Amino acid sequence: MTYGIVLTYTVTPRWLALSREQRNAMRAAHLEPVFAAYADRVTARFFDAEAFHGRISDFAVLETEDLGAYYFLIEALRDTPVIAEGYLTFGEVFLGVEDGFAAYERALASGADTR
Repeated sequence: MTYGIVLTYTVTPRWLALSREQRNAMRAAHLEPVFAAYADRVTARFFDAEAFHGRISDFAVLETEDLGAYYFLIEALRDTPVIAEGYLTFGEVFLGVEDGFAAYERALASGADTR
């Protein structure tokens, strides 16, 4: 099964106080290596939302077939200074199964135990 995850987050005033060069350096040094380490198991797309939403500034859309890899990616992110030092805070997480109903119907049709 392919899982879709929407991970909402907000950058803090501490992040916004950094110059754009400092932000880019922190992103390159701390965030990009984590996503690269899991890129073979978790894909990520990033969206800005601050112009459209009052509670979050950004969100990521992640896809994986391996929830363990997703979990470890989040733990690795939490260990970075970007999160550990309060530059970014996670918000809500939405998890879904891509075409889960179709997978269930295929399992029913094949006689598989769906319990």
